[in-house]
Amino acid sequence: MRDPRLLAKPPVCRLGCLVLLRDPRGRVLLIDPDFMDGLILPGGSARANESPHEAAARHLHAETGLNRRPTHLLAVDFTPADRYLERLNLVFDGGTLSDHEAARITVPPQHRSGLLGHRFVDPRRLPAVMSPAQAARVREALTTAPHRFPLLLHGQRAA
Repeated sequence: MRDPRLLAKPPVCRLGCLVLLRDPRGRVLLIDPDFMDGLILPGGSARANESPHEAAARHLHAETGLNRRPTHLLAVDFTPADRYLERLNLVFDGGTLSDHEAARITVPPQHRSGLLGHRFVDPRRLPAVMSPAQAARVREALTTAPHRFPLLLHGQRAA
């Protein structure tokens, strides 16, 4: 049963769904958005009633052409409101790409995607190419990677 009091004023918080992918050399896949300084992980906001792992997979495909369905969570990063709404960013494990998969990455044209391109970056170089908060998020996710958390939907593992 829905209680109308709970739905009267829902919280305003963006849910960011990001994917951490590596190449066989351990470098991290980053994309270069034209709307902000620095590189970022592939991903974006979830739509209303869209599960976070499906949002991550949707954005990953739209931004790189890769079809991956994340099943494990690496990190949760809350960012208080500043220039944007407060946001909760979920970093999913996209695994390791083969050299063949990495070579097939296709970033859509800038006028359609707002992306300038992509690149693989050695984890030691992340602070040089990302904002401090973005680099810290990726560093923590890389540290957590061996101890992934399963993704659950209504108490069941996501397929």
